Amino acid sequence: MAALSKVRARSAQRALVIMFFVQGFAATVMVPRIPELIDQLGVNLVVWGTVIGLAGLGSLLPLIFTNGLVARFGTRPVIRVAAAFIAMFVVLLPWASNVYVFFVIQVAQTMAFSAFNIGINAASVMLQKKMKRIIIGKMHAAWSIGAASSAAISGILVNFIDFKTHMALAGLACFIAFQFSGRALLEPVADGHKTEVDRQQKVSWLKTPMFVWLLTAGLFAGVWPEIVMIDWSALFSKEVMNLSPALSAIPYTAFTVAMIIGRLSVDRIPKSVHISELAKWGGIVGSLLIAAGIWLGPLVSKTDAVLGLVVLCVLWGLAGLGVGPQVPSFFTAGGNVMGLTTAQVLTRMSMINTFVTLSAKFLMGALAQEDLQLAFMFPAITLLFAGVISAFVISRAKRNEKEMLTAFPPTAPIVTIEEQRN
Repeated sequence: MAALSKVRARSAQRALVIMFFVQGFAATVMVPRIPELIDQLGVNLVVWGTVIGLAGLGSLLPLIFTNGLVARFGTRPVIRVAAAFIAMFVVLLPWASNVYVFFVIQVAQTMAFSAFNIGINAASVMLQKKMKRIIIGKMHAAWSIGAASSAAISGILVNFIDFKTHMALAGLACFIAFQFSGRALLEPVADGHKTEVDRQQKVSWLKTPMFVWLLTAGLFAGVWPEIVMIDWSALFSKEVMNLSPALSAIPYTAFTVAMIIGRLSVDRIPKSVHISELAKWGGIVGSLLIAAGIWLGPLVSKTDAVLGLVVLCVLWGLAGLGVGPQVPSFFTAGGNVMGLTTAQVLTRMSMINTFVTLSAKFLMGALAQEDLQLAFMFPAITLLFAGVISAFVISRAKRNEKEMLTAFPPTAPIVTIEEQRN
């Protein structure tokens, strides 16, 4: 196989950044519209939590066959097809006239997101190995930028255009951006999937290394605060902070902007610093900051609404810095498990993570119905667990240098191709 040139690697990297950005945009474009959608469907918070939780079942089916599609066709075709479906379902969401129609659309959309996630993250980790440096932090930062900008823009547009027009314009924009950038992704012959397939070992699910399941637990614990912010922050702002719909996206935006900074920092850490070191302290400190925001924000807002909003945004923003390294850290470790391909590991992590997230959404809905403010302690606690698991990842890496789980240098069973120098 010809070596990957520096110019081509940068082109593919830019394409991945755009794809992550647009995915984040599509994932959160509806956040400020959630209270409106709940009213449109005529459901309470328990039903809402149950519906979005059950819809997560749609992400399970692609986890069964996406790894095989990547192994056969490469990452680019899988990513581009899934992206087209994501854009289509963004357009369809506001047309749900009742909870049953919404559920069907939501299930289909989660299926598209699931296949897209496996393809895009596998492509990113494999390119990272080829370039011999961490780039996945930049990718996930792009997702966060897309998510934050989408929520902020939607928070403004909610006052000017109706729900259906809003989603139609957003879906069309996503489709154009997805297809334009998708052409610059690495071709199947160059993305590295064939080399991984040739070198992989046949490891059944029952014989999956326990370390993969530990990473899976860490992935859920680290990503759950982000999921909760997407699904529930607008309701927290409205019900607990008593903010208007136009202001309801501000706390989420503050959290996400800070998370972007945290993820960008992953690409800039010295090689002597383990990537999980950031995740460890981010998880421990971030959990305390989320908890502080939950209680101090509403308390201050009782006497001064604006100051309460500022307090909540500052505390959740600082917590976002700690959440930032979580997903890049666990995905990087998942891409460096001996005997398994990147797509294999990420598929198994995603499969179990989906089941756990499904149960967690049920629990979150039930807790929110009883006390939405108290329910937000749930993500604070899981973030603390993510920090503890990251500490174990560091200690394991130090005990066995041959299985070093940083991206410096790559240790997975894949041939690393040197970049051609100019």
